[in-house]
Amino acid sequence: MILVGVDEAGRGPLAGPVVAAAVVLTEAQREDLVGLGLRDSKKMTPPRREKVFARMLELNVVWRAASAPAERIDRLNILRATLWAMRRAVEKLPLDVDGVIVDGNQEIPGLSVYQQAIIGGDDIYPQISAASVVAKVLRDRVMTVYDGIYPDYGFARHKGYGTEAHRRAIAELGPTPIHRRSFSRSEEHTS
Repeated sequence: MILVGVDEAGRGPLAGPVVAAAVVLTEAQREDLVGLGLRDSKKMTPPRREKVFARMLELNVVWRAASAPAERIDRLNILRATLWAMRRAVEKLPLDVDGVIVDGNQEIPGLSVYQQAIIGGDDIYPQISAASVVAKVLRDRVMTVYDGIYPDYGFARHKGYGTEAHRRAIAELGPTPIHRRSFSRSEEHTS
């Protein structure tokens, strides 16, 4: 049975894409990666995530990722944009799958295979943990690239999250094209 783990990174930031990943692991890959410290990416240091991701590449782990940029997030809303990216990641896999396990409380609309949403799944199922690592590593790398394009915002440090320094940069310089306008509007209403 081919079971795919799916997770995302970047639902909460004020800027940048939300990135989703779908990962298939063999038993041997699962054991190797768990032995290396694979777990929920939020509970791993950036160097550990990079090390696990590099090992996944060495092991030829099957994975695909998709992202939804700020414009899509603003048009659809963050939940629908996330689920769209998750579906795209699964659909891009180069093999037929028997089922999908997705981190969280929402199943992915539009998939024709068995699936189950699992709250905290990224800390339970290695496939989901691996997907969380792929999504986080790729998103962090994208935000580092954006830091070179928009150097005054500090994207390499805060990855687009709403830190005090990031909010100050937005107030002083205005938003960039990668800022989520819908998040800024909702903040204005809550402050």
